[in-house]
Amino acid sequence: MERSGINMRLLLMLGIIGFSVIKYYMGSSINPVTGEKQRVSLTPEQEVAMGLQSAPQMAAEFGGLYNDPKVQNAIKTIGNKLVRSTEAAKSPYQFDFHVLADPETVNAFALPGGQIFITVGLLKRLENEHQIAGVLGHEIGHVVNRHSAEHMAKQGLLQGIVQGVVVGASDGSGMGTAQIAQYVGSMINMKFGRDDELESDKYGLHYMYESGYQPEQMIRVMQILDEASGGQRQSEFASSHPSPENRIIKIKEEIAKIKGQ
Repeated sequence: MERSGINMRLLLMLGIIGFSVIKYYMGSSINPVTGEKQRVSLTPEQEVAMGLQSAPQMAAEFGGLYNDPKVQNAIKTIGNKLVRSTEAAKSPYQFDFHVLADPETVNAFALPGGQIFITVGLLKRLENEHQIAGVLGHEIGHVVNRHSAEHMAKQGLLQGIVQGVVVGASDGSGMGTAQIAQYVGSMINMKFGRDDELESDKYGLHYMYESGYQPEQMIRVMQILDEASGGQRQSEFASSHPSPENRIIKIKEEIAKIKGQ
């Protein structure tokens, strides 16, 4: 009887994991801008709707929108220039750029579908328009490459795998196995996160150059972000972002390619 129970749990585990894997690999589409085949289950229209719906809540978490129309318009002007001058203009996304009122948090992020935010805390540290364009171009890169949608699809796969392992270990003696699976899953997502950041750096540099901005200014942006952290950074392996030092190396390599040096 005990053996029968183990076999049933094993079958359930394999079924849940198998379904999650099949769902993940069947949910693929061609990126409308890059032409890359991606594991994404959302349509661009769904990404836009999701971003628009969640934008007010995300803004509220950072103190709402910054109450200065001139600053808001200046950021929108820079962002729109980046979009108009590059392949981003051919995308199905609705790009809009917002400054958040939080004066302490140093951050910028993009929601699915093109809603892009930068905090006053970061904006006041940047030294010129080129650096602002670098930050916004990086976030446009996240949107164009559909990183949020990819991440959601990977999360669904990993949750299915973890759920399957939990079912297989449901006799109470195997929770350590489930916890290990969860830990491995989180580390996989961190790796994808680092790759996404480097890819967005690359796209952002190209967008800067094509829009008439100086891509070399992204090196200073990395230094500013490092200074803002006050040295309180995790090791690269345990972080969702590459180290600033590694990003600067990659940025210099990409600038050399862009300029044909």
